[in-house]
Amino acid sequence: MVDGQPNHGKTVIVTVSSYFRANLLVMTGKTYQASRRLLKLIEYAGLAIITIATLIAGAQEILRMVDERLVTLADLLLLFIYLEVVAMVAVYLDSGKLPVRMPLYIAIVALARYLALDIKNIDSWEVIAVAAAILILAGSALLIRYGKYRFPFPEGDRDQYREPPDKKE
Repeated sequence: MVDGQPNHGKTVIVTVSSYFRANLLVMTGKTYQASRRLLKLIEYAGLAIITIATLIAGAQEILRMVDERLVTLADLLLLFIYLEVVAMVAVYLDSGKLPVRMPLYIAIVALARYLALDIKNIDSWEVIAVAAAILILAGSALLIRYGKYRFPFPEGDRDQYREPPDKKE
């Protein structure tokens, strides 16, 4: 029994859900600021890990190329992918937004690298499928770009979820 009522799963879920919803609405001031700082710390730690891991992977690839004394197109495309990941982190840090098009570009380069590496081992249908995937990703990037240009967000919309409730006007 919960609060003198029969213990039915829905009653408990609604009660717990209502409890958390009420506490989230009450969260202002110091609690809100502390939670925002914690989330920012986690966000920056994740970005730092991604950047460090990408730099290490890039350095390992460069050392491998130096050791083998051979640079192939696949190596250059892989380094380009690493560069795009670092650039994506930099854009995210500068703007506070994850640029959706950049992962699409990374995926396009990764698929092109896949084709360049395994072209001898891939049958014709797989080449067509990968090429179609590249075209779909390119079309998606173009569509997102067009949508951003044609239907831009209102000027103050970006900060709606990044500012504390008491600072909004």
